[in-house]
Amino acid sequence: MSQLWSVILLFSKLSLLAVGGVNSTLPAILREVVDEKHWMSLRQFSQLFAIAQAAPGPNMLIVALIGEQQAGITGGIAATIATVTPAGILVLLVASVWDRFQRARWRRVLQAAILPITAGLVLSAGIFLVRAADTNLMFGAMTLIAIILTLQSKLHPLWLLGGGALAGLLFS
Repeated sequence: MSQLWSVILLFSKLSLLAVGGVNSTLPAILREVVDEKHWMSLRQFSQLFAIAQAAPGPNMLIVALIGEQQAGITGGIAATIATVTPAGILVLLVASVWDRFQRARWRRVLQAAILPITAGLVLSAGIFLVRAADTNLMFGAMTLIAIILTLQSKLHPLWLLGGGALAGLLFS
């Protein structure tokens, strides 16, 4: 039961930091579950992230997978609820006041600042995951190729995922 409460407390706290979605909190989640709580290894974390991203649905599936690994199916459900509820309540509270300040300068400044902050948080999450996944030269090369193809072509990301899976099968 204490494991379940640990999952609930962790994801409730992180929920309030998830500016732009759960991916912006990946470095904090990684630090908590790998470095501080030792619930899993860095490799296990990156594997759960890959599964969560490959599965259809919201990008927050990693939360459910971590909760499930730590406290069973109840932990997965609790982690999901703990991630959505505090942030949802905060959004409802802020939205009720937000429209009153439609012409306020601070609101325009805040709205303009949110995009680069969110982009920076997501980029830092990507860097954490690249460091976790690139355990050898081949995986590093695959990451570099995926970055180049993403930026330079109109290739659908599913082709990159399929190619990465095939390369992993062939060369591991």
